[in-house]
Amino acid sequence: MKKSLILIPLVALTITSVPVFAAKDSSKIPEYTVEGLKRVPDTEGIALVWAEPGANLAQYDRVYITRPFVAFKKNWQRNQNRSVMTRVTTKDMERIKKNVADLFMEVFTKELKDGGYTLATERAEDVLIVKPAIIDLNVHAPDTMRTTGVSQSYVQSAGSMTLYLELYDSETDDLLAKALDPTADRQSAFMQWQTGPANRQAGIRMMKPWAKALREALDEARKETSEAKE
Repeated sequence: MKKSLILIPLVALTITSVPVFAAKDSSKIPEYTVEGLKRVPDTEGIALVWAEPGANLAQYDRVYITRPFVAFKKNWQRNQNRSVMTRVTTKDMERIKKNVADLFMEVFTKELKDGGYTLATERAEDVLIVKPAIIDLNVHAPDTMRTTGVSQSYVQSAGSMTLYLELYDSETDDLLAKALDPTADRQSAFMQWQTGPANRQAGIRMMKPWAKALREALDEARKETSEAKE
């Protein structure tokens, strides 16, 4: 498979089948996953990518995005409640996860539709299934909707998150590719008051490059297939 066909930050790693490597030692990263996907080296802007040898995304005109699973960074709630005056409840966490999932669907839907792709709701020969997960969600200043002027939060960055994404053929359930890509919001030189709307904008900034990369990978696959026929 050509590199351009699997450059999808967002091709995706299942949490159970491929370990997350924070270490810089690339020798510890497996060459193959348990499903037989081969690691793609030197993928610009993507931490880890594996793909099925010979897989081609050109046949897919429509995309079926499943609602993303969202999970906070380990001990996030406990750490938040150590440092802020307004406590983060389990209900707050569920609301934030829902908002993150909603935003993900909004960002990806817009990018793909703007790129000329149709969003599908059922399986078909021309449908690519995208199964995402947002893990290690770390919101530095969560909006608990109970914030008062006494407990305003000032931070240099809204936070960080990691995307896992799996791509499947919708008719055969063949796993085509998987990847892992961590990202963080831009770091400001100054402390800024972080609000709910500000967190939303930060989420868009972090998610939009992923959506763009998926759309561009689909575009490139079409282009290369078209050129090969000429």
